[in-house]
Amino acid sequence: MVAADRQRLDKWLFFARAVKSRSLAAKLAVSGRVRINRDKASQASDPVKPGDVLTITLDRRILVWKVLETGARRGPAPEARTLYEDLSPAPSQAAIPDAQAPLRDTGSGRPTKKERRLTDRLHGRE
Repeated sequence: MVAADRQRLDKWLFFARAVKSRSLAAKLAVSGRVRINRDKASQASDPVKPGDVLTITLDRRILVWKVLETGARRGPAPEARTLYEDLSPAPSQAAIPDAQAPLRDTGSGRPTKKERRLTDRLHGRE
């Protein structure tokens, strides 16, 4: 049996609001996208205790969280933030997309009918 200071990985991820549901937390753990102290979590029932460092790979980001305490419920976000300390590296500036769409020169998109005819002549497809 698991000691009182330990908690199932899927429950902890759900309580800490890393994912939206406990079933998604279980799928995340089983898929091998969660590491507990550098070891891959193989089951959703792997125990997590205070002091463990979790590396969670989500769609476009990697979270590194140190477990501070086990949760009792899935509460509001401020309560969930007390369960962990965020050790994630700051995102690089290159990974942040620009807010504006890049400008395009006129005619640089699809070729015009005139440009297509010239291309056809070049390739010998008159």
